Amino acid sequence: MRIGLTYDLRAEYLTMGYGEEETAEFDREETIEELEKAIHELGAQTDRIGSGRRLVERLAKGDRWDLVFNIAEGLRGAGREAQVPAILDLYGIPYTFSDPLVMSLTLHKGMTKRVIRDAGIPTCDFAVIGTETDAAAVRFEPPYFVKPVAEGTSKGITPKSIVKDRALLWPLCADLLGAFRQPVIVEEFLPGREFTVGVIGTGSEAEAVGTLEMGLKPGAENNVYSYVNKEQCEDLVDYILVRPDTDPQVREAERIALESWRVLECRDAGRIDVRCDARGRPQFLEANPLAGLHPTHSDLPILCSKLGIPYVALIDRILRSAGARQELPATHSSA
Repeated sequence: MRIGLTYDLRAEYLTMGYGEEETAEFDREETIEELEKAIHELGAQTDRIGSGRRLVERLAKGDRWDLVFNIAEGLRGAGREAQVPAILDLYGIPYTFSDPLVMSLTLHKGMTKRVIRDAGIPTCDFAVIGTETDAAAVRFEPPYFVKPVAEGTSKGITPKSIVKDRALLWPLCADLLGAFRQPVIVEEFLPGREFTVGVIGTGSEAEAVGTLEMGLKPGAENNVYSYVNKEQCEDLVDYILVRPDTDPQVREAERIALESWRVLECRDAGRIDVRCDARGRPQFLEANPLAGLHPTHSDLPILCSKLGIPYVALIDRILRSAGARQELPATHSSA
């Protein structure tokens, strides 16, 4: 099997003059190296394609692949994670992970929470803010949690994201609107435990494989899984493996995660983030259907490592899920 790799390499964008925060979601060279190594170990060939623009160039030349392993984040717009899947759908080329509809929906946190709320899954009160009038119309009381509506890697999240005074809500929203050029989501602040649940598979075959609780080390920014904490996670964050069989909150978080994954029609592998309210009740936060795959820096591989699932086995399960739903030949796994 010949597998193409689509990705956005952070170093390339930094060379082009983009900033550290602008490129925070993009991949490191070692992620591509380890992904390629795992796929080779599973018996398949790889072809590095790169970004969506490179994909278009290669397709125009007539290149094709049995499957594309897609981790390209895209650069602009709330539909940026949908760009590569949409191009591959146009050409009828199978690929890993979710389709363009799901990628666009889940990147927009407000749209996602509307679907989740409509499905009856617990999620806290929220409002999407684009103007000062929107901010004044927020119906629920502080404290609030404020962040850009369509960013990942905790971009735009700092200790200032927790707003305890309604009078301070619009000034922070205005700052974020200016900095990120997109609406802002304002949520009820949830003071309880924060979890990320790893999910592997699609539809009825999907399973919640395990859960990490986010603990902050001394020196970390308080009370938030912020951009700084995420970027320096090796030094600032404790990833604590927690078990559903001994912890009712974890059990409920995994139930919410799996139900959310299926309602949103996410595919192959990713994460669902959950946080508990003041009464200890887990609430859906957001979906991550294109989770990072750096072996030691990204949450899903960290979780799998703590569960005793080697990196190559994680990649194998992703490929098997993608292959099964598209009736592709299986790779010859040694994982």
